[in-house]
Amino acid sequence: MKGDLGVPGVPGFPGMKGPQGPPGPSGLSGDPGAPGSPGPPGIPGPAGETIVIKGDQGPPGLPGQPGQKGLPGLQGPPGLPGPMGIPGDAGRDGPPGFDGPPGRKGERGLPGQPGLRGSQGLPGPDGLQGPPGPPGTGSVAHGFLITRHSQTTDTPFCPQGTVRIYDGFSLLYVQGNERAHGQDLGTAGSCLRRFSTMPFMFCNINNVCNFASRNDYSYWLSTPEPMPMNMEPLTGKTIQPFISRCAVCEAPAVVIAVHSQTIQIPPCPQGWASLWIGYSFMMHTSAGAEGSGQALASPGSCLEEFRSAPFIECHGRGTCNYYANSYSFWLATVEVAEMFSKPQSETLKAGDLRTRISRCQVCMKRT
Repeated sequence: MKGDLGVPGVPGFPGMKGPQGPPGPSGLSGDPGAPGSPGPPGIPGPAGETIVIKGDQGPPGLPGQPGQKGLPGLQGPPGLPGPMGIPGDAGRDGPPGFDGPPGRKGERGLPGQPGLRGSQGLPGPDGLQGPPGPPGTGSVAHGFLITRHSQTTDTPFCPQGTVRIYDGFSLLYVQGNERAHGQDLGTAGSCLRRFSTMPFMFCNINNVCNFASRNDYSYWLSTPEPMPMNMEPLTGKTIQPFISRCAVCEAPAVVIAVHSQTIQIPPCPQGWASLWIGYSFMMHTSAGAEGSGQALASPGSCLEEFRSAPFIECHGRGTCNYYANSYSFWLATVEVAEMFSKPQSETLKAGDLRTRISRCQVCMKRT
């Protein structure tokens, strides 16, 4: 077996170079020479069996020279979190980031303070038509009062679609202190529930009132009842057949009178219904040239009967009569070709009177 490595010997002194002698016998193996240059690679020999025997550990060698900087090693695993450091200075604001996804809806905040009133914006465009609404509640009936005069002793019927409120006697106008005050025959004021030849009295500043003690007048629509042959003033019960009756009616819509200014009955406007037809009565005068008139839009301007003397005069002394100074005024007919020409004087006798009287119709708006 191979023994332990011995201690190296002391090197000898070099000898003088002698002549070349004959080759001597092979001497002892000299000291190992300096390493030679590497020879060329030899031909690979057959693989031999290598027996490696681990020797004893030698003494530590001298420290080597620092090696060159090696390649960076692979990134190691993250270390444990270190202790929290001292807060650093605030950094500068970075550039805005991308919008993040919408967050969850937060809790309802407290009501804010009312803001200042903003300026009025421009009108928005018309919206789409909404669905039909539910049926509305019934409207409150307003009611329009009209008065119808029969010009007879019979109480007139209220037109279809109207309701009778009350009936009475047809008062046209009154005259006191030589001044006339008329009633619109289309209103309820022209239908007094009770008749008197003197339906009013007068009072003065001395706190005194007088009734039927002056020469005052009242005028009433009359009937076709003929006067007695002796033309004596009417008194007492003989007056009743000469006083027209009336009825106050409530209509559900407005009522107007339409005048044709021809002998033809005018039609009602579209959407209006007829209540009655008649003749266009305008105004009237009597004692002292006093009188009054009718609004042509009022139903009172359309009397159902035409008479040259449509009213009778009554006095505070309890009498009534027709007088020569009583005049009635009616709307006349006008031909289209004669509208802007001078009217021609004409006198009409009994039998021809209706040929120049305008016709009219009282109409109520349909609801």
